[in-house]
Amino acid sequence: MADESAVAQTRLLIKVLVGADAPERCSQGLTVAATACLAGADVSLWLTGDATLLALNFSGPTFTLEGATPARDLLATVLDMGAVTACTQCLQRRGIATEALLPGVRVAGASSFVEELLAPGTKALTY
Repeated sequence: MADESAVAQTRLLIKVLVGADAPERCSQGLTVAATACLAGADVSLWLTGDATLLALNFSGPTFTLEGATPARDLLATVLDMGAVTACTQCLQRRGIATEALLPGVRVAGASSFVEELLAPGTKALTY
């Protein structure tokens, strides 16, 4: 198991590009993000493409994946313990207003993503 102090100092940037269109890949990204939060890592989850639909403040597109924790539960863990950002352009292309997002979801674009990505000690994963 990883050293707890090393985990606490780790910044994990996770980008999820898919939603109900690719449920297994989406679930993997959300599961890793939530698990990393529970392990004490500093997690920044970025929802882009169809994954932005997961951030809607109503029961938006859902999917069932046998053996997996529901996406909404995983997202709630990350919102509670980490940071969740929805891509500005992705929201605009889908006609989603920021008022339609879950409380706590931040909206930002590529410059913010690159800033987080280039921060010292950051590890990045894309799903």
